[in-house]
Amino acid sequence: MLAEIITIGDEILIGQIVDTNSAWMAQQLNDAGIRVKQISSISDDRQHILTALAEASNRADIILITGGLGPTKDDITKKTLAEYFGVGMVESKEALENVNRIFAKYNRPLLEVNRLQAEVPENCEVILNKNGTAPGMWFNQEGKIYVSMPGVPFEMMYMIEEEVIPKLKTTFTLPVIIHKTILTAGEGESFLAEKIADIEDALPPYIKLAYLPKLGQVRLRLSAYGDDADLLKQKIDEFAARIVERVGINVVTQEDIPLEKALLNMMIEKGLTLSVAESCTGGYISHLFTQHAGSSKVFLGGAVSYSNQLKESLLGVKDETIEKYGAVSEETVTEMVAGALKNFKSDFAIAVTGIAGPDGGTPDKPVGTVWIGVASARQTLVKKFTFSSKRIQNIERSAMSALSMLNTLLKEY
Repeated sequence: MLAEIITIGDEILIGQIVDTNSAWMAQQLNDAGIRVKQISSISDDRQHILTALAEASNRADIILITGGLGPTKDDITKKTLAEYFGVGMVESKEALENVNRIFAKYNRPLLEVNRLQAEVPENCEVILNKNGTAPGMWFNQEGKIYVSMPGVPFEMMYMIEEEVIPKLKTTFTLPVIIHKTILTAGEGESFLAEKIADIEDALPPYIKLAYLPKLGQVRLRLSAYGDDADLLKQKIDEFAARIVERVGINVVTQEDIPLEKALLNMMIEKGLTLSVAESCTGGYISHLFTQHAGSSKVFLGGAVSYSNQLKESLLGVKDETIEKYGAVSEETVTEMVAGALKNFKSDFAIAVTGIAGPDGGTPDKPVGTVWIGVASARQTLVKKFTFSSKRIQNIERSAMSALSMLNTLLKEY
């Protein structure tokens, strides 16, 4: 069963807003056993919408549309849908009652432009909007299902979860789709592919393996398709176990979660704490950890020691070390990570110092040179990296490399 998602709105195409709706809808559809064939973002243009609908009907069984259902003149989705299906517009009693209820709730007068939101193409089934005035619309046309919903995320999400997915499940006999993700760090996708080539070759035709690389980490996603959920789960777990055993220390978790969240979970389970000493990353590593609820069980804090003076006063880096070897050096980062462990009294610490760029490099230490130290009371791991000349990428790569090194120490702890 194939679906296509169409988001309508000039604000998406000019980059004024980011299309998060499509990613969320694709996830919900996938969980229901519906594969997304294509995602398109199109302008608020009548002919563009008509063309997109016609093309989507040739590719997919289910077409989900968001956007263009507001009360103003630039919102043309409803009228264009009526034209596409060759029908007229009618006033929906249910939709009008919903509009009246919302305006009465906030003690605001109902304008004619708001009343018009209750008008829908005469061949649709209305999906009531519990969180707004624009109704959703369900069309069943020649065996194809079209669903038009508001672009406002929380309005669309309610309709998908409470109305659309349940209705699709009763309309179609949907297959089972099971995914299992293995998060790895510290090894590139080509090396991983070579390491598990024989396992991948042995996969049955109903199980696919995808490599999803991202800044120092690779997600290995096994996807199984069929009708027997128990058999699919058994087989996908069997092949996942073989991959995990083969990849070994580079496996972080078998959950589809961010790398730093996986490390937090690991440290919570072991009752361990963490501190940081950040220079070129400027607090980015701290942000990665503290964006997750429960991080305070592990993350104690640390120092953003950008200047040499703070490296010395907060972390105990010796003045002569910086004078002799420089702030970006193996010797300095080693003293930084030792100082974080000692002064912040954590079980583990991360230290990073480098030249993020785009300037500040020298012939022997070009832009992108980064030293990272990760340590516990038992062991210290220090590595030098040479990244690119792009500042933001260097910061992100430094953080991911530090997390990968932390994973290595945790696995050996």
